[in-house]
Amino acid sequence: MNAAAHPSVFTIGHSNLEFAKFVALLKQYAIQAVADVRSSPYSQYNPQFNREPLQRALQEHGISYVFLGEELGARRSERECYLNGRADYELISRTPAFKRGIERVLQGAAKMRVALLCAEKDPVDCHRGILVSPHLRRRGLAVFHILTDGTLESHEQTEKRLLRLFALPERELFRSPEEIVAEVYKLQGEKVAYQEDELVLREEPPRHGN
Repeated sequence: MNAAAHPSVFTIGHSNLEFAKFVALLKQYAIQAVADVRSSPYSQYNPQFNREPLQRALQEHGISYVFLGEELGARRSERECYLNGRADYELISRTPAFKRGIERVLQGAAKMRVALLCAEKDPVDCHRGILVSPHLRRRGLAVFHILTDGTLESHEQTEKRLLRLFALPERELFRSPEEIVAEVYKLQGEKVAYQEDELVLREEPPRHGN
């Protein structure tokens, strides 16, 4: 794959990486700016990725930081983004804030190599892969996911993994490939989307919905 093709954008999940490994992955792919799409840019168990220290540490390595969690985050303040207490990705994508966030990423990606940051290790389990990336692709950006082992996965490859996850074919007789992909995004979105009050039921922090 040609990750240097223009225009393009990258994504990365910090998971429980040490900061040195995290910044090494960014430098491996010549990332110049990080756009944080976590709704809450703080981590109880990985404080090296809290917003303020992360911004300072990235700047020391010559990497810019911008917070886009209000625009592109998965836990929304807009009540119209929830159905039965669960965040709905389709409704989120219709909000003015989300559209502004997409525009800001497009503008940034036209000038430098940008990586969208979230918490989840795998883009399949994260709204950056299920919600944000498809909309960036529709706007003409190639999307590449930086995995924690240092490999790069195109979003087309991510979609194929999603199809296998739900045992869906890439082609069917009575549905277009676009309709099949739309279904798999909906299914996975319902699985990983933020559920209100779920924090009350967990002792550990939520895996999804950053």
